[in-house]
Amino acid sequence: MMINAIIIDDEKKCISLLRHLLENHCPDVTVVATAGNAAEGIAAIESHRPDLVFLDIEMPDKTGFELLNSLPDIDFDVIFTTAYNHYAIKAIRFSALDYLLKPVDLDELKSAVARVEKNRGKKGRQENIDLLVQNIRSLQPGFSKITLSTQEGLIILHVNEIIYCEASGTYTIFYLKSKEKITVSKTLKEYEELLKAHPFYRLHHSFLVNLNEVKKYIKGDGGSVIMSNGDEVLVSKRRKEEFLQALNK
Repeated sequence: MMINAIIIDDEKKCISLLRHLLENHCPDVTVVATAGNAAEGIAAIESHRPDLVFLDIEMPDKTGFELLNSLPDIDFDVIFTTAYNHYAIKAIRFSALDYLLKPVDLDELKSAVARVEKNRGKKGRQENIDLLVQNIRSLQPGFSKITLSTQEGLIILHVNEIIYCEASGTYTIFYLKSKEKITVSKTLKEYEELLKAHPFYRLHHSFLVNLNEVKKYIKGDGGSVIMSNGDEVLVSKRRKEEFLQALNK
């Protein structure tokens, strides 16, 4: 199924490069319009009703986030294009949205497009954008909500709902206060990076725990902890001392 796309970027050379890569390496994507600023981008979106928008974050009249926030609804996928900005990229990842660093890498572009193709038809686009805008506006160093992309769709939850996370190959299992378990096709290492601004600690190669949900530590070679849901989670020997220090803090 063909994907109609719009490129919005204030740098003409970036538009040209991205268009060239798409036309030559992503045969399922058709670029139906380009725009050099937010106002032109909004007009192009309203006129063409695209399936996908490649959106620059930093533009002179409005940021990409402000552009999205000015639309009445979001019925298309978004891939952000940006120079490295740790805060913005973390907010994008927290919202389960995609981004490409400039200059755009071909393999990363093809992977991002493949994810769009895979997730077409999933609900939750508007909720993801709303969460992103909320995260960007937040003055706090960490974000209070996170989006999990599952086979059934997108789930948005408060970070403090998470008791712990468990690695399962290239998947991560989230154990929640509601007693629900959610499996996501991302590695535990990725979530360790996303959640490090919150009281989460990687106490074992297989476990990332919410320190606020640790109820008991059991002594041993590495030992183990009892979580608020009653589950026992192992502590690796090499992380034991550092973990106990983090727990005391």
